[in-house]
Amino acid sequence: MIQRTTNIGDEDRYRTLVQAVTDYAIYMLDPSGIVNSWNAGAERFKGYFSGEIIGQHFSLFYTAEDRESGLPAQALEIAAREGKFESEGWRVRRDGTRFWAHVVIDPIRDPSGQLTGFAKVTRDLTERKKAEEELRKSQEQFQRLIQGVTDYAIYMLDPEGIITSWNSGAERIKGYSADEIIGKHFSQFYTPEDRERGSPQRALETAARDGRVEREGWRVRKDGTRFWSHVVIDAIRDEDGKILGFAKITRDITERKKAQESLDQAREALFHSQKMDAIGKLTGGVAHDFNNLLMAVLGSLALLRKRLPADPQLLRLLDNAVLGAQRGASLTQRMLAFARRQQLDPKPVEIIGLIQGMKELLERSLGSRAIIETKFPLSLNQVMVDESQIELALLNLCVNARDAMPDGGTILISAREESIGQSQDAGLAPGQYVCLSITDTGEGMDEETLARATEPFFTTKGVGKGTGLGLSMVHGMMEQMGGRLLLRSRKGAGTTAEMWLPVAATTSDLAREQDVLSQQTTEVAPLRILAVDDDALVLLNTAAMLEDLGHTVAEAHSAMAALRLLEEQSFDLVITDHAMPKMTGLQLFDAIKDKWPNVPVIIATGYAELPGAREMKILSKPFTEHELASAIASTAV
Repeated sequence: MIQRTTNIGDEDRYRTLVQAVTDYAIYMLDPSGIVNSWNAGAERFKGYFSGEIIGQHFSLFYTAEDRESGLPAQALEIAAREGKFESEGWRVRRDGTRFWAHVVIDPIRDPSGQLTGFAKVTRDLTERKKAEEELRKSQEQFQRLIQGVTDYAIYMLDPEGIITSWNSGAERIKGYSADEIIGKHFSQFYTPEDRERGSPQRALETAARDGRVEREGWRVRKDGTRFWSHVVIDAIRDEDGKILGFAKITRDITERKKAQESLDQAREALFHSQKMDAIGKLTGGVAHDFNNLLMAVLGSLALLRKRLPADPQLLRLLDNAVLGAQRGASLTQRMLAFARRQQLDPKPVEIIGLIQGMKELLERSLGSRAIIETKFPLSLNQVMVDESQIELALLNLCVNARDAMPDGGTILISAREESIGQSQDAGLAPGQYVCLSITDTGEGMDEETLARATEPFFTTKGVGKGTGLGLSMVHGMMEQMGGRLLLRSRKGAGTTAEMWLPVAATTSDLAREQDVLSQQTTEVAPLRILAVDDDALVLLNTAAMLEDLGHTVAEAHSAMAALRLLEEQSFDLVITDHAMPKMTGLQLFDAIKDKWPNVPVIIATGYAELPGAREMKILSKPFTEHELASAIASTAV
């Protein structure tokens, strides 16, 4: 309340001061609200000259809505009653535009307390109002943005780690609604192990010290399930640097982690594959060269045996040397099988005899910890398989069984004959099969391991203790021969590996045919034969065996040399090595068939790289003189 106590001089100075103010509208009202003074600030804000507005009611500045509600009269009433009225609201300029005003109305009383009018001060706060409105809109937009994000959990923590806000992404990822989680400590998202290690508190301490922390790890949803998360925590500070809280952003990257793990596994498998391929190529190359050496040794020993006197001591030593070379040949066949450079050669095989013949080898290979037992019926039909590959598969499965019994145990090898009908879903064509089983008393496998056991490069033996190729090779070989590998296992109850082998059709006829062939003479009329091999030792040995069989032999150390001899002379037969530089035996075969189609060709090789589409005779290295004679005889049929 203002009382008039100033003299005329003071009043003049006061008027001068008020008139000089341009940032505030300062004017006087009579008790009824009629304007009776007007300063420069009022003129600038409201657009009225003093001559236009003095004598008008101040409600002219209010909006139509405020006038209808009686706000101007209420403002004067409150000012008179309470000594002051203060508010903010929209006001109207002369041109009709609106501005946001801060208004103060003070009553003016004379010395006796009689109300003589009102002093009114108005300030234009439109710019501040706009700024506040923009800030409010920005905050609302930001809030909507945060709430609209569903791929990220975005929420705030107070300095102690208590959750103070929660967006829809947090609800989707972690499973808690805002009502359930606000006010709780954020550590409940951590695993029990991380909480015991103090990880939540260390994360806040690091963020407070460094301003930010970024980590990945397992987090726990409301339902107890875990997910792999990427977490960023930023410290929020005031102008003085005091910690106000933390902003926390969490992203569920479980799928990305799984994808990365799959990629890492694929890379590891590729690396392992490349390593095994390199070893396979090296092994195959060594086996091929070893085959050539054994070819020379076995052939020379066979020829030498014919020429030695019938001295039992000499013959025993010679037979011992042949046996050693034959074992070397068996080793090269296994090496070529590992390198996948050996053709499958399915023949009728007596499976019981094969296993009994391998028993000593298995016992030596497996050591004393594994006891081998066998259980067979009195008789079994022969199976149509590649004998050397079945031996390799059986050895692989027995080694696996031994490794599954670190404290030792029993390996039972058994066999039975089964009939598979049309309606049976066994993954086998209908027919007769021999099921060869290898059962151990070892640790067994859980369901997940069992499901992946035949995957290439999958192994549970640890790095460097297994290639992971054994079961996958057996599986592939069984499929190729028309059989199947089945695994049965339970954790702690051992494992049974079953090889289902197709029974040989018309076994008795095949057996009689083999007997007849073995009794047939392999003698043929003397031929002019061209022998081709880039290895001088093998070529010398082949030529010597051919001459011993009564044939006339010409030698060529390369395919090109062989073609030149064919241009100069006529031959009844060509016997060539396959793996030769510049031109292989297969390329030589094609060249001969193109120009001399009536000249038969026998390709001698230890590889499985020759396509079966061509009609050609294959002689596997190393071969004996009898096998060579049989191959020559087959070309004359």
